[in-house]
Order: sequence, then structure tokens, then C-alpha cells
Amino acid sequence: MIDTKSKYSISEVSEITGYPQHVLRFYEKEFKLNIPRNKSNHRYYTYKEIEKINYIKELQNKGFTNKQIKLILNSPEEIIVNNHNETAITSVAFQLNDISNGKNFITEFQNSLIEKIQETLNQNYINNIEALKELKTEIEQLKHEIKNKEHDVLICENAKLKMKLKEKSYEVAELKEKLKREKEANKSIFKRIFKIK
Repeated sequence: MIDTKSKYSISEVSEITGYPQHVLRFYEKEFKLNIPRNKSNHRYYTYKEIEKINYIKELQNKGFTNKQIKLILNSPEEIIVNNHNETAITSVAFQLNDISNGKNFITEFQNSLIEKIQETLNQNYINNIEALKELKTEIEQLKHEIKNKEHDVLICENAKLKMKLKEKSYEVAELKEKLKREKEANKSIFKRIFKIK
């Protein structure tokens, strides 16, 4: 398991992720990853960078192209700053609204196609039987494409939410560890106070 407080060299990350070092350097530019550097200008990786690289690998394994992965990684986020604690909230509501608008557009498009088919039939039923068959085939193809696009959007959303969940779980683990240390510190203070009295 990756230590949330450790810093890893590029060779260690290469072993962890299975990517050669030159691929890691390429992905840093390709996906605009913000890899920190030490005073000697050498790259080092924390669990956040390693998680992002593993996330890219997971998306690649699911068949996403680099272009699609860039869209997922660069999805709109809203940053809320509260007492120096940063919390990233993906604007899923906006994305779902976009999906809903897309479905409405698709429904309207399908309806307009059906109207065109009916007009064609009314003009000349016998002469347009072949045209009708072609339009039906197009509708089926469009339905198939729409279904695939909706499926891709849902997979992307699911992948983004999983990534956010991982980030949150690390944040929770860090907060729990901090709370535990503070409790221990408070206990030792009380012990010292009571021993003096």
C-alpha cells in the first residue's frame, strides 16, 4: 500500500505503476500532471500523483483514449476554501444536467426524423418504401450510437466519482491520524497536570 506521507522517486513509481520512466515523463506532459520537484530539480511523487497515474492506467485498461482521459481529468471542479482546508467537489449536477439536455436533444432529433418519415410516406408511399427502409436503418444506427455515448458518459462519471472517493478516503485517514495524535497529546498533558498536583 502507498504511504500517504512518503515521497517516491520516478524509479519507485515506475515499479509501483508498471510504467517505464520515459512513459511517466511523457504522461506528465500529455496529461498536464503537476509533478513536484525537490531542490535539486528531481521529480518526486506523493500518493496523490501515484493515484492519478493509476487512475489513468485504469481508464486506459477500460479502452479510453488519451483524449477521453484528458476530458475526464480536466472535468470542471468547484474549489471551496474554508479555514485553509480545500475540498474538491465535482459539479456532477451540471454534468447530469448536460446529459439530460443531450437526451432531450436526441429525443427531439428522433421525433423530427419520424416526422420526416411520415411526410415522405404521405407524398408517395409506393416510391419511397426503399427510402423508408434506409431511414429506419439510420434511426437504429443513431439509437445504437446514442446508447453507446450515454454508456461512455456514465462510465466516465463513475470513474471520476471513484477517483474522488479515493481522494476523500485518504483525507479521512489523514484526519483520523491527526485526531489520534491530538488525543494522545491531550492525555499526556492531563497526566502531567495531575502528577504535579
